[in-house]
Amino acid sequence: MNITWPWSQKRKSDIVWLDLGDLGDLVHPNGPHEQWQDHGLGLLRTILHQNGIETDILSTRAVTSWEQLAKQLPGYKMMLMNVRSYTYPVALKAAQIFKEINPQGMVMAGGMHATVAPDEMEQVREFDKICKGPGEEVIVDLVRDPDSFPRVFLGRGSKSMADWPAIDRELWPKPANWKLRRKFNWPLEPECGWGPPPVATIITSRVCPWQCVFCNEASYIPNMGRKPVDAVIDELNFLDKKYGVGSVVIHDSMFFQNPSWLKEWVEKYPRHANKVWPYWAAGRADTVRQWPDLFEALVRETNWNLISIGFESGSDRILKLLNKECTEEDNYFAIDLLNRIGDEMVAEGKEPPKFWSNIMLGIPGESKEDAFKTMRMLKRMKRVFPSISYYAPYPGSALGFQLIAEGKSMMSKDNYHRFPDDEKVKGVDYSFYRELLAGKYDAEVNSGLPESERRRGYQGLYAEALVKA
Repeated sequence: MNITWPWSQKRKSDIVWLDLGDLGDLVHPNGPHEQWQDHGLGLLRTILHQNGIETDILSTRAVTSWEQLAKQLPGYKMMLMNVRSYTYPVALKAAQIFKEINPQGMVMAGGMHATVAPDEMEQVREFDKICKGPGEEVIVDLVRDPDSFPRVFLGRGSKSMADWPAIDRELWPKPANWKLRRKFNWPLEPECGWGPPPVATIITSRVCPWQCVFCNEASYIPNMGRKPVDAVIDELNFLDKKYGVGSVVIHDSMFFQNPSWLKEWVEKYPRHANKVWPYWAAGRADTVRQWPDLFEALVRETNWNLISIGFESGSDRILKLLNKECTEEDNYFAIDLLNRIGDEMVAEGKEPPKFWSNIMLGIPGESKEDAFKTMRMLKRMKRVFPSISYYAPYPGSALGFQLIAEGKSMMSKDNYHRFPDDEKVKGVDYSFYRELLAGKYDAEVNSGLPESERRRGYQGLYAEALVKA
């Protein structure tokens, strides 16, 4: 293997932005998601560069050892990082290495973990400045005059995404070997398994307004104005003209909200986009039930061909525990609606839409029957990519804080992670869930199901579908 980046990169600045992720994810990735890019990094670097502040880019994903990263750090006066909870251990190690090599250098950290768990970061002397909340309105002043800011300070975001500049995607890190570069289509992103490459990942809205107890997003950034429909289409057309777009991933936590925006999307996207690219985007079962005609129009007319819905559970008891504000009936309504749309499109000779079905297991208090109901619900879906994870008690979420306070979380500042099969909460019978996904309880799951649903899936499908939490 001939690795030519980033060692061959010519240094342009004494400020480095460190992209965070597991070591080697841009060298030998396990899948496409490990190669997806950080839009926060892209946005803030774009703002810096537009204001005349050049930065270099390095990535923990582009090296396979800490020694390789250390060789690239000497001489930098400042390092910036966007820290999520699951990248916090990587950020901590990188900050320590940076300060060992550059004792007079400064480490600037922001992002979700800095917002939801600032006390953890304050205890680490290597973090010189810690920004809580969004940073787009403070990043330029911070880098120009860091001494004018206290060690821990509140960031400031834009009122609307309409105020954001278009991300310069060539400021994102590149894949770290030539074979991967051929497949990556940088600065667009690699095929995800449901649409043709290259993939354009975009954001049209920020922050989900619901208050599920397992999610910490609402504690990070307040709601802000959505990106105008025309601006989204203009961005896609620009990317297509410059790089060629094959399909789209809309990274919004909740795309299917704001009916007036969605109706404008239905009207304009098919008419004004260079191509009606297929796309992945997220919705909720209750809003699908609330606006079924709008949902169907989006699927049929805008090529929304992969519908990501956080069903989480097939049990009303667990949905209430999670404050999901959805019911079993909502879930089954959305499932039956997409099944019907898919059947009709197949009859019309068209490619049917599929669910990207987010399922959560290992929720504290979940019974075996609750879990069986969830798996039965999954089998109701005719066309589905199951995405199953064990519940993870991240700080910033109501349930996460509760479990951390009770000493039941097995995750900590030293081992926040997204590894699929790790045990995350004390008292949860993970051996049962492993056996459930391996098929040991198929008889119980299939009980009462029609023969067509019993046959869905294949041996090992659900074990393979266990993903990072």
